[in-house]
Amino acid sequence: MSLSEKKALVFGGTSGIGLATVIKLRNLGVEVVAISREPKKAEKLGSVTLEACDVRDRESLSALFARHAPFDMLISAATGGARASGPFLQMDLDGYQASFDKLWGYANCVRLGAEHLSEHGNIVLVSGSPARRAKPGQSALASVGGAVEQFARAIAVEIAPKRINVVSPGVIATPMFGPDSEQRDRMLSSATANHVIPRAGNAEEVADGIVFVALNGYVTGTTVDVDGGWLLS
Repeated sequence: MSLSEKKALVFGGTSGIGLATVIKLRNLGVEVVAISREPKKAEKLGSVTLEACDVRDRESLSALFARHAPFDMLISAATGGARASGPFLQMDLDGYQASFDKLWGYANCVRLGAEHLSEHGNIVLVSGSPARRAKPGQSALASVGGAVEQFARAIAVEIAPKRINVVSPGVIATPMFGPDSEQRDRMLSSATANHVIPRAGNAEEVADGIVFVALNGYVTGTTVDVDGGWLLS
């Protein structure tokens, strides 16, 4: 099957890492459906189909998957909502719990979407470097990311020959760091000063990792790091 005959659903596909992934797949000739809660943010994507859906809404997800079935790639970079940060002993526990909306969103997508994948289709999820090396104030991020990575390892055996993998970004310059470019640059420079590659990554570099695991048929149940050396610094 050529890439022009493949179809991908990308959740969180209208901003940041998800949007970069949508563009790369589209440019490779893949039929792409970009899904988010606010698809109007990406109206100028040409041949890409835009859909509105919240990954926490199982009824809407089921309808969306049925409408676009079958497909070859199910990719999610959706955050599911806000994520808590700061010292755990001062953290609002409702905020900590809400951070797991990312995991619940992934679980919903995999549970409801896997049956609609083509026979050798695959799933890609996005975690984050704190999953294996957390810095102070990242307990929620670490907990959720670790759960995502273990979830994928556990599911890989169950869904074979379909595949599932995780891409783990480090510090990436995306809209989540706010609209003030000068403040964002200072924050990113400080956060990556001691990295092996002393700069923030970009969404396109993470998308390269996502496309790699999506298209490589000999990779499953693994995590690919795109982190500038976060785990080594």
